[in-house]
Amino acid sequence: MGCGRVGATLAQSLESRGHSVAVIDQNPEAFRRLDAAFDGKRVTGLGFDRETLIQAGVEDAYAFAAVSDGDNSNILAARVVRETYGVGNVVARIYDPHRAEIYQRLGIPTVATVRWTADQVLRRMLPMGATDEYRDASGQILMAQMDTHPGWIGHALVSIEKATGARVAYVTRYGDGVLPTPTTVLQENDVLHVLLQATDMARVERVLTHVPTGVK
Repeated sequence: MGCGRVGATLAQSLESRGHSVAVIDQNPEAFRRLDAAFDGKRVTGLGFDRETLIQAGVEDAYAFAAVSDGDNSNILAARVVRETYGVGNVVARIYDPHRAEIYQRLGIPTVATVRWTADQVLRRMLPMGATDEYRDASGQILMAQMDTHPGWIGHALVSIEKATGARVAYVTRYGDGVLPTPTTVLQENDVLHVLLQATDMARVERVLTHVPTGVK
């Protein structure tokens, strides 16, 4: 739902991967953002209207993305699609980060556009810290990209896990993803991605951005 720049790009990316796609927008002029070669459905209407959703094929849908410009419309559409039609893979774009947290707790996966953009800008301005990359539906578990103090280089990832209580999900090394083994050590220029409780973010960030003490 939503054929703005995000919706059009998403629809074309999905189609290029072999998926059948339907795009809903209440403004028929919005479909001009789609490439002429786009072969999916173009449905004019409200994304939370049942007749519109059925016309778009919601009864056979595997996933639904609500990426219009309105937070309320996105959440309403996401709830209708999930609760009325049983579509399991639903995501809503939310501009208000406080609302996003509430809906995450209700089990509606959200992308908080403002927060994500601000985090990405901050990461480039102030590189030492952490950036959310993923949150589960409850908002309690997250995966974060963590900066590390140079003193951690050469330490085994299992030592980092022991010191922080977090789980190392993977490491980006020279552009490639590397799954950790019991013997994997942190190398210079590695990017660390960890799984942790959201409430532990500040503590884990503090541990990793300072010189390690008492770690073997």
